[in-house]
Amino acid sequence: ADGLSTVVVTFDRHPASVVRPDSAPALLCDLDQKLELLASAGVDRTVVIRFDEERANETAEDFVTGELVVGLGARLVVVGEDFHFGHGRKGNVALLTEMGADAGFAVDGVPLSSEDGDGPGALPVSSTRIRDLVASGRVAEAAELLGRPHQVRGPVVTGDRRGGSELGYPTANIDVPGEICLPCPGIYAGWYERPDGTRWMAAISVGRRPTFYGPDGMLLVEAHLLDFTGDLYGEPARLAFTHRLRDEAAFDSVEALVAQMDRDCAEARARLSDPA
Repeated sequence: ADGLSTVVVTFDRHPASVVRPDSAPALLCDLDQKLELLASAGVDRTVVIRFDEERANETAEDFVTGELVVGLGARLVVVGEDFHFGHGRKGNVALLTEMGADAGFAVDGVPLSSEDGDGPGALPVSSTRIRDLVASGRVAEAAELLGRPHQVRGPVVTGDRRGGSELGYPTANIDVPGEICLPCPGIYAGWYERPDGTRWMAAISVGRRPTFYGPDGMLLVEAHLLDFTGDLYGEPARLAFTHRLRDEAAFDSVEALVAQMDRDCAEARARLSDPA
């Protein structure tokens, strides 16, 4: 309404990865995906600031002066009402408002959103809550808060090739970076997106393949693309989780596992074909 450009200011990494790396939260998206999502939301410009030890020790006042006033010439600063920033998290809406009065910018502290309304017991939509939902396998609930299915990305790498040769279900083994939030072990339905933009229904396993390796196998993310034939090795994959189908389980025989995989793929197809 005021003819201003919309600018998002973000960091190149989660600040906790610098100030408390041992307890830094898993990421819901990497920087590239964040930039894509912001652009698709209609943001005019995104400023990515490097977060390092020097930045972690910067006072809130210096951040406002250097980045918002001098760097951007901000006229309106929009943040969540619980926003904190700067060394010791001493910066907040009150400080922004005080500094803005002198520097010439207004401040809008936005109340936290809740899909439950504003009544008693309403829970705010937050990254912490969404991470908890994803980590517990409740991917459909996470998608409601995100406004999109949770997506992970990574190259397709070579596995033990058991899926195609022994089970009849070839899978793309996706090497997801360790800092990205993964759903807990289980079988999921979702969508696999190739570099050319084509999307394929997929039955997805996040797990340790206990039938073959017991409980101590390497955690893998594997996707079987329904109705697909071809070579995926080496290409970057985007995998979106829409439904949790079941827990991971060990089977007494390969035949029992294949029978369950038949049922998993049929259920994945049904879930993904349902417009509701």
